[in-house]
Amino acid sequence: MISRIDLRADALPEGAALRALLPRAEFDVAAALDKVRPICEDVHHRGDAALVDFAEKFDGVRLEQVRVPVEALHKALAELDPEVRAALEESIKRARTVHREQRRTPHTTQVVPGGSVTEKWVPVERVGLYAPGGRSVYPSSVIMNVVPAQEAGVESIALASPAQAEFDGLPHPTILAACALLGIDEVYAAGGATAVAMFAYGTESCPPANMVTGPGNIWVAAAKRYFTGKIGIDAEAGPTEIAVLADDTADPVHVASDLISQAEHDPLAAAVLVTDSVALADAVEKELEPQVAASKHIEDRIVPALNGRQSAIVLVDSLEDGLKVVDAYGAEHLEIQTADAAAMADRVKNAGAIFVGPWAPVSLGDYCAGSNHVLPTGGCACHSSGLSVQSFLRGIHIVDYSKDALADVAHHVVTLAEAEDLPAHGAAIKARFGWKVPGK
Repeated sequence: MISRIDLRADALPEGAALRALLPRAEFDVAAALDKVRPICEDVHHRGDAALVDFAEKFDGVRLEQVRVPVEALHKALAELDPEVRAALEESIKRARTVHREQRRTPHTTQVVPGGSVTEKWVPVERVGLYAPGGRSVYPSSVIMNVVPAQEAGVESIALASPAQAEFDGLPHPTILAACALLGIDEVYAAGGATAVAMFAYGTESCPPANMVTGPGNIWVAAAKRYFTGKIGIDAEAGPTEIAVLADDTADPVHVASDLISQAEHDPLAAAVLVTDSVALADAVEKELEPQVAASKHIEDRIVPALNGRQSAIVLVDSLEDGLKVVDAYGAEHLEIQTADAAAMADRVKNAGAIFVGPWAPVSLGDYCAGSNHVLPTGGCACHSSGLSVQSFLRGIHIVDYSKDALADVAHHVVTLAEAEDLPAHGAAIKARFGWKVPGK
């Protein structure tokens, strides 16, 4: 059901050589880019009319309007299952608790007497958030996008989610209810690349946004790449992934269930176990069979994901080697199930989020840990972070120097300007002190 990669005996390679040995899904954003380009440009030129046509083509429903009426949001919340509402409210509360602590405050550094640099933090003015609506419904992604944007102080927040034929062209009612709980009343029935294009260009009903965030499929990732430079993006999210670093103290029942939990997202989802224990590897393989058989999305998601090239059990000689492997892999979600899990987690350099010990599974982080589940995939954790308040803030330096403070360093500025063959830079300093400048 799941393949093995044996990295024992020989010394582990480093860098790209090690990464090349590890499982990873094929995810060709460049190829998808050619297909989303005409879609995005059609939205650019025809606006809402294009969105209506694409909803009919891709989602099987003809929209009367793209923007969701506020009444529909209130109705979805009123009809929401009380237990689901309570769970969403708890998720929101915990996410706010964590993200509120991420707020940044202005800081002034006195460089020299009379010379200071202040860094102030300014929120993005308007953001477009995306909540997927394909194989599953993700009200949790609404929370993970909206809460950090709100805590950052973003004034204008809009959200898009695909139209659903079974709900008369509206996004899924649980998505709408989550928006209502969060106080978001600007919601659009738009999916995939069309939603990103709507936010990037703006349409008759939707003003353009400065930034787009949120998970999605390859078409969302390709559209984000297409608009990079025009708008801000969080990341080109690829298929979801879990890596588990475990030793012989780990419970194979827990490990198997956690691998399956990620595999049920998508046939391209990655489930990777890295262990120095053959006994654990054998036990996990044995445990996968009955757990998969008892699961819901077996043939269309779980089995293809576990059988795919992106999933494997990786055998290593030691946990030290295991640490090198998970750092090379850079998992979106990394579980540490070892005897010294907390100490091991502290040594990890590359991961979107780390889950420590047997009682912090990825599922907790997906919903109610307080952490954010919009995380870097495809190894991007080696250079990128998950969504946070910081994602929606811009740092601006304010430079304030007196005449005396500038005079004290003026000769250095002139010297460096002339060393770079930019004499006008130096002349801008000289002019302030009556020094000889070109043309005088």
